[in-house]
Amino acid sequence: MANDQCKSVLILGLAASGEAAARLLLAEGRKVTVLDGKNTPEIRGRAGKIQKYGAVVFAGASKIPDGDFELCVVSPGVRPDSPVLKEIVSRGIPVLPEFELGWLRAKCPVIAVTGSNGKSTLVKLCAETMRLVGLKTFAAGNYGPPVSQIVLDHPALDWLVIEVSSFQLETARNFHPDIGVLLNVFPNHLDRHHDLRSYTAAKARLFARMTDKHRAVVNENNLSEINGMLGGKLRLVSFGLSAEADWFFRENFVGTRFSDQKVQLENTVFANEIMGQAAAAAAAVMAACKIPFSCLERAARDFKPLPHRLESVGMLRGVRFVDDSKATNAAALAAALKITAGKVRLIAGGLPKNESYAPLKPLLAEKASGVYLIGQAAGEMGTAWGETVACRICGTLEKAAAEAWREAVPGETILLSPACASFDQFRSFEERGRRFRQFYDSLAAEQAGREAKPAPGAKKQGV
Repeated sequence: MANDQCKSVLILGLAASGEAAARLLLAEGRKVTVLDGKNTPEIRGRAGKIQKYGAVVFAGASKIPDGDFELCVVSPGVRPDSPVLKEIVSRGIPVLPEFELGWLRAKCPVIAVTGSNGKSTLVKLCAETMRLVGLKTFAAGNYGPPVSQIVLDHPALDWLVIEVSSFQLETARNFHPDIGVLLNVFPNHLDRHHDLRSYTAAKARLFARMTDKHRAVVNENNLSEINGMLGGKLRLVSFGLSAEADWFFRENFVGTRFSDQKVQLENTVFANEIMGQAAAAAAAVMAACKIPFSCLERAARDFKPLPHRLESVGMLRGVRFVDDSKATNAAALAAALKITAGKVRLIAGGLPKNESYAPLKPLLAEKASGVYLIGQAAGEMGTAWGETVACRICGTLEKAAAEAWREAVPGETILLSPACASFDQFRSFEERGRRFRQFYDSLAAEQAGREAKPAPGAKKQGV
């Protein structure tokens, strides 16, 4: 990959990606200045680490520091319409997302995955399949460690699998993966992208610099729109549920119109139409990498879902608790309702993303025994769903879980699947999921204590 030889670099944002970019550039002997509008203990901790190696950090600052910067590396949390980024662009300073900075230093082929839902699952499945054939493979980006960190700490890789968000793709310049995958597009992040077409266009930037030497894999539902946005310049490989797709999921297997080969998925987490499409995309990727389908089958059998993605927390008195805190949009909630067996007591709400909740009404009517609403979106959700299913505005997660537990009956599932971001009440979707588990653990301990307590008037058994 080409290497940018800028000597003085400004980094916007000192979260994990900003710190990784700083480490990488400092290791190359660059002069690094970091600007972050926040001045939290976490930011100060990261600042201390990179200042030891010569970085200059401005925390709690909103103005561009003095300096002749030849490049600006931007973290995904920085909005493109932020005043500081607008000023940088007006000065003519080139802007690069952190993941592209790392990609430029990668010495191996790259798979990049984007989409609205299920990206991390597909990245994990691809990376684990490739490791089964002995390929030294790391997953990075939105999935886990920043790309800059991986290429610095692990320079000798066979493959790098990157999860890329629309936020990251907004500022991409020359990024072109060897294999790019668009898993799906549903309304998401419309508070930032404003409308679905703009959001889709941001996703399509994944393919903008690709050529026929590369492989572009696209969900059949988005094929026509993406092809139009790209001007028909690429041969797109499709996947989905129909026989017209190049790779398709059907009846517990993935098939292809190119051969009679099948990837058997029976008794795996991919044996349904939601997860099965991710497996179909993985099959298209593995075929491009010339990796045997037997390895994909084995990886699917051994696959352990990531935390907070329809994660089974436990069962009490015949009631299941499921943590799907990663469901941060309506499409993810719809998928959770379809996959979850039986009736659910749904906990939803949080920070809204400017999308409509009305399309979920038929599914809620079929699946939900009750809905318990939290966070800023509670009122809007209650208005959208109140005539379809019994909704209760609970405010907090703990109150919602307690009410759901009080009303649940054996065979039902208490499902945390918020369809919203978490930042109104939590630091992250991970914290939201952990709080749900903590409620379950406390409840389980309470139930165990009651069962262990002797009934009134009971006599102790002699030995």
